[in-house]
Amino acid sequence: MKVFLKIHIRNEIETVAVCDEDLLNQVFREGNLKIEISNQFFGGNLVNLDDAIDILKQSSYFNIVGENIINKVIDCHILPKEGIRFINGVPMAMKMMF
Repeated sequence: MKVFLKIHIRNEIETVAVCDEDLLNQVFREGNLKIEISNQFFGGNLVNLDDAIDILKQSSYFNIVGENIINKVIDCHILPKEGIRFINGVPMAMKMMF
């Protein structure tokens, strides 16, 4: 199983963006909510799911989208299932540590 992973650095803060391989360049809407899984933000390296999990375990900030990455994050106790939001059936989550 593969996911796209891209690390953004701004003001010395790393934000990791991960999406399931099949979701890149798609847009999902539900009511007034919208998520755009753009190549610019999510389209980094195509990596194995377990490699992405290793990076997310150490990350203070991340955006993740897709059933595969979300289920793995829950299984690895990185985020609770209650922290997941769905937009038009597509699961997404964010982590921010202050």
